[in-house]
Amino acid sequence: MARSILSLVSVLLVAVAAAVIAVRPAGAVAAYPNPGYVTGSIGVHDPSVVKTSSGYLLAHTGNNIALKTSTDRTAWRDAGVAFPGGASWALPYTGGGASLWAPDISRHNGKYYMYYSASTFGSRNSAIFLATSATGASGTWANQGLVISTTSSSSYNAIDPNLITDASGNWWLSFGSFWTGIKLIPLNSSTGLRSGTALSSIAQRTGGSTAVEAPFIFRHGSYYYLWVSFDLCCQGASSTYRIMVGRSTGVTGPYVDRNGTAMTSGGGTQVLAGHGGVHGPGHQAVITDSDADVLFYHYYADNGAPLLGINLIAYDSAGWPYVY
Repeated sequence: MARSILSLVSVLLVAVAAAVIAVRPAGAVAAYPNPGYVTGSIGVHDPSVVKTSSGYLLAHTGNNIALKTSTDRTAWRDAGVAFPGGASWALPYTGGGASLWAPDISRHNGKYYMYYSASTFGSRNSAIFLATSATGASGTWANQGLVISTTSSSSYNAIDPNLITDASGNWWLSFGSFWTGIKLIPLNSSTGLRSGTALSSIAQRTGGSTAVEAPFIFRHGSYYYLWVSFDLCCQGASSTYRIMVGRSTGVTGPYVDRNGTAMTSGGGTQVLAGHGGVHGPGHQAVITDSDADVLFYHYYADNGAPLLGINLIAYDSAGWPYVY
């Protein structure tokens, strides 16, 4: 009898917890969750993920763009690099190095698209390129050319690209880092390259630090959510990266945070920050999966190693995302 009563109590507690989550009020704050369990080759920096017919394809910063695959979103294995023969077209921006940054990978028009950046640390001599592939496999990626570039005299920086297709089927590329923040340009949906000269500002830090980068625009319900990273990456366990979000009913903005502060005026609602042995989580990407929307990011372990972080996303009663 005692065991039955305990079982009943356990069931009731689970039900109550589920109900609380389901009606989570706007502004509710909870402790940050640890990253979900992953195994295998999980050393990554700036991850981006797309679903495939056999599972998942992940691209991340590395020499000639590093690739990984998984059949279950948990166990990951190395899958070579996008450009085994190198990317000679990017060398004028990388100082001759092979490292290519922050790939953004997605699937459209029956093929895979990958936007990525070429630069050196702290420089605005930067460029974003596009490559496409029928399969996404190593060695099958074809250079489609330059999308946008910046120089040392530019007020913004052409790194950290992200493709978003809006509800009308129009293509846009967000990008940017530090200086005057995050920008948005229209793309030609047939070529994937830039269309015209329009450029919009959609997020900028004000009143001190200019550290905002890694934009990712994700459409959920009636809103476009602009995910960004604030503060400093790339310092191992001393990194202060944290994941912020704002939203808008239109892809070009204005994006505002939970308090109504414009993201062009420093606004952003914090979704995930360092805690315990999780240091500097950031450079996020979001996909819709069969169980939930999913947040991918990198973080640093206590020993400074960059690792893959994955958490599920839910939305509170006011439509603001949180991770679990």
